[in-house]
Amino acid sequence: MIFEVLSAGLVISACLAIFLDEAVYSVAALAGTFIFTSLLYALNDALFVAVFQFSVGAGSVAVLFLSGEMLSEKPSKVPRRNLFLIAVAGALLSLPAMFLSISSPTGVFSEISFGEALWNLRAMDVVLQGLVIMAVALGVAIVLHEKKQGEK
Repeated sequence: MIFEVLSAGLVISACLAIFLDEAVYSVAALAGTFIFTSLLYALNDALFVAVFQFSVGAGSVAVLFLSGEMLSEKPSKVPRRNLFLIAVAGALLSLPAMFLSISSPTGVFSEISFGEALWNLRAMDVVLQGLVIMAVALGVAIVLHEKKQGEK
């Protein structure tokens, strides 16, 4: 039951991160997505991947918080009805994960545990996550530098 609750929280926070108008709230929902993903990894005995996912998430959330606060315009208040509708849509999207089971096929990697497979077979994913964080940080630095020069 805990996996279903975590997967529902993951989908709902991802929907909120995508559809919220204000950047700071969207980044906070993205932080929730990273936390839920990390918890799912930890519950599947992939502790090293969970710690890595949490640290990458913390780094990217810090960069996105700063850039969202510095570069975004402040929109008007978001109606609570929209937040509720987004959360309901995320909950509906998570229903298949809660009630449908997927059987694990027996194949080549049947003797490898889930945690070992994630840690040993994620090299490209780890490199790409690092590149995304670096690209976002460089982009924010360039925009802030140009904005500072434009004020002079």
